[in-house]
Amino acid sequence: QAQLVESGGGLVQPGDSLRLSCVASGRIYSSAVMGWFRQAPGKEREFVALLRWNTLRTLYSDSVKGRFTVSRDSPYTVYLDMNNLTPEDTAVYYCARGIQYSSSAKDYNYWGQGTQVTVSS
Repeated sequence: QAQLVESGGGLVQPGDSLRLSCVASGRIYSSAVMGWFRQAPGKEREFVALLRWNTLRTLYSDSVKGRFTVSRDSPYTVYLDMNNLTPEDTAVYYCARGIQYSSSAKDYNYWGQGTQVTVSS
């Protein structure tokens, strides 16, 4: 049973940067896709970014493209580097693992517990 643990969230000011980490226990198959999603209060969970483990192919939502970067490191850690944060980025951020190269949350079957990111002056 795979487990994902996120960390790195916190309270920052607009324009600041933050790095989220997601450590996966157990093996990540080379074809796995690691996704980042977020959920703001009163809103549905939305796709942020994804990375396919073996090809390093990435995909970003329009709202974060150019500001956020997803990457990975050995053995099984995925990062989300967030730059130029705005109050609209405030949400609980979740790491997820799936198989399909997909921005839909339903295609991910393992999820972390989430880490809170708050952007406020």
